[in-house]
Amino acid sequence: MRRIFSDYAYGPEPRNGCWWDETIAAPDWPQLSGEISADVAIIGGGFTGMSAALHLAEAGVKVALLEAETPGWGASGRNGGFCCLGGAKLSGAAMQRKYGEEATQTYAAGEMAAIDLVRGLLDRHGIDADTHSKGETRMAHSPRAMTALRREAELIAAHGGAVQLLEQPELAEHGLNGQFFGALTTPAGFGLNPRKYLFGISEAAQRAGATLYQKSPVTNLTSAPNGHVLTTPQGSLQAKQVIIATNGYSWDGLPDWLSGRYIPAQSTVMVTRPLSDAELQTQGWFSDQMAYDTRNLLHYFRLMPDRRFLFGMRGGLFASPRAEAGIRQALRKHFEDLFPAWRDVEATHVWSGMVSMARNLVPFVGPVPGAPGLFAGLCYHGNGVAMGSYAGRLLSDLVQGQQPALPYSPVMQSMGKFPLGRARRALMLPAYAILGLMD
Repeated sequence: MRRIFSDYAYGPEPRNGCWWDETIAAPDWPQLSGEISADVAIIGGGFTGMSAALHLAEAGVKVALLEAETPGWGASGRNGGFCCLGGAKLSGAAMQRKYGEEATQTYAAGEMAAIDLVRGLLDRHGIDADTHSKGETRMAHSPRAMTALRREAELIAAHGGAVQLLEQPELAEHGLNGQFFGALTTPAGFGLNPRKYLFGISEAAQRAGATLYQKSPVTNLTSAPNGHVLTTPQGSLQAKQVIIATNGYSWDGLPDWLSGRYIPAQSTVMVTRPLSDAELQTQGWFSDQMAYDTRNLLHYFRLMPDRRFLFGMRGGLFASPRAEAGIRQALRKHFEDLFPAWRDVEATHVWSGMVSMARNLVPFVGPVPGAPGLFAGLCYHGNGVAMGSYAGRLLSDLVQGQQPALPYSPVMQSMGKFPLGRARRALMLPAYAILGLMD
């Protein structure tokens, strides 16, 4: 496999200590052995692949999903659990300039539909995923950022939208106190346990007829007279069509078109022990809102239903035991700087994982150019709970030759290539330095 990080990044060490593993046991899927066939093969068992498998199986399509590791091993089983607006890092104004007003509005409608899709799946399949939070809250990290939030609140209100703007003196009484200059809450989205959600929809997919395999990495993908052949260490799968849903754990060459079109980036998360009411009141953070700050290299955090506090951040550029120790130390420092009353509160779990970014800063969902029968969904820029699930739903329609029933913007239908090929990770060093200075 040709990947742009070292093997360490894709091994067990970064995810050791993942809190979600303690909350629900992984299902025991079989390993692919021998030769089998399906109408649609899916590579990757995260939100995108599992959503596609579920919706295809419900439509009566014979579908087989191949997960390289164990269920929930990748980003979908170790993220922060924010089901929220997002998926793109391109601003609305920049998107409108590049793609036009209609395409931008369709993308925005898709972001809302993505949240509704996840909520609908939880309700329809009776999945208890420890949901909480009424929308999401952005915390201003500087006076300048707060000025921007005020302008945004005015704009949203002028268009009839619902928002809540809090100035700095109001944060504590709303249970949002920290080293921030104000906050803006929009009533879209909620927090959840991502592992419980993923395993819930995987059970639903199996009930609908999807076949799921673990420890079955695809080592080769070739064209065949009746579609494609996916080779694994102990078997092969022949399918008419293939969905590639590997996101931050992709590798250059599967397929060749994907090479150079994504950059994985590390995100690191910690979870504290349960906090007492006194500790919550001392810091002044007792809200159930999921929140993140306005930095480019953002922090994201939420008080979970069991009163543990989750805190995550972007920023890891290297993958090694030493680098992992360094980013975990930095994470702890940032946590203590933002929530100083909790300096002595220990973190019981810390882990890291990969998100994926595209050069045009928007997700890609659609057919692979020049490769009939191949489709892909990836690059959610750290917001894959809703957008990954949504991409899987769109792909389930596309592989059946149908116009997607949900909004499908042209914004998501192209994917440029980064310069420098396999060395493209070098681009992140100056980019992160600039973003850090801007913050």
